[in-house]
Amino acid sequence: MAYISYINYENATEEVRALHDKFSDADGTVDNILRIHAPNPKSWTAHYELYATLMRGRSDLSRAQREMIAVVVSSINECHY
Repeated sequence: MAYISYINYENATEEVRALHDKFSDADGTVDNILRIHAPNPKSWTAHYELYATLMRGRSDLSRAQREMIAVVVSSINECHY
């Protein structure tokens, strides 16, 4: 499994701090899958837009079905997100 280090909020650029603030949960945390993009803020935004399209866009699958698929794939890949 790959290991990707994160940039802490305190050490982040103003652009990355703005993304952190935009995408943080109510408790101020950001999903790790987004945090790994801090070195490349453009990829952070692109990844989120792709995720939003796949999980919330028009589809014959319900949101719950899409989440179940993601959980199964992550489990098979031993990715504990």
